[in-house]
Amino acid sequence: MDASDLLGRRFEAERGRLRAMAYRMLGSLSEADDAVQDAWVRLSTTDAGAIGNLGGWLTTVVARICLNILRSRETRGEAPLDDSIPELADRRAGSDPEEEAVMADAVGLALLVVLDSLQPAERLAFVLHDMFDVPFANIAPIIGKSTEATRQLASRARRRVKGSASPSPDAARQLHAVEAYLAAVRSGDFEALVNLLAPDVVLTADAAATPAAIAVMLRGSQEVARAAVASALRAPFARIALLDGAPGLVVAPRGHLRLVLAFTVDGGRISAVDVVADRRRLRALEVSLADL
Repeated sequence: MDASDLLGRRFEAERGRLRAMAYRMLGSLSEADDAVQDAWVRLSTTDAGAIGNLGGWLTTVVARICLNILRSRETRGEAPLDDSIPELADRRAGSDPEEEAVMADAVGLALLVVLDSLQPAERLAFVLHDMFDVPFANIAPIIGKSTEATRQLASRARRRVKGSASPSPDAARQLHAVEAYLAAVRSGDFEALVNLLAPDVVLTADAAATPAAIAVMLRGSQEVARAAVASALRAPFARIALLDGAPGLVVAPRGHLRLVLAFTVDGGRISAVDVVADRRRLRALEVSLADL
């Protein structure tokens, strides 16, 4: 076996771990595979004999590639390549929607949603340290921060992932209303929705959330319930999360945050629903998980 074959075998032994790591950082299976392949290209043109720790070297290279992709998204305001609409994503050349769905389920859709809301450096620090046991001292040079600053980034991300451990009574009541709303939408139960909504409920949706790309406002339980039932196709992708500390719904196909529903609950009934899909508004929200 020549040196190139040996190097190829050593790389293949690392591929699964690198792919899993890249997927958690990028939330896109196709981009994760591209990042891993890019790492192989760089390795094949490098003096491998001078690399003391191949696994560590590959981890660093893949992490830097992922960080560049995440920062590029931030600059251009782009979503991951795996589109939010499954039918469109499935047509993308080289995509494997079934495998993507399996990966998302294995990681946890709710976790991917929160990861998607983190800043690039936060996401990298959390994934590398908390999920793959990479020391902070090794992560710091990748993101260009001190070891202590890197530790703080991971801690901030960890708080977002874990959410609030002690919800207030108001949050618990709102959670109950949100759960009931989601169940009614998923089952298409119009009457249950009408009973859950206040008679004078107001629903607002920004332009990015509507098919016609115009902002809308609906008033009254009947109108809002009809709109909720009409949106049932989104319901399988919806998950409960905390939006700026209050229970709400996130719509996240394959873990990519595309839309949120924020609720106002008064006396056990929903009095307002704010539907947000604008990327800048989504980025301004603090999305976190909670064991409510």
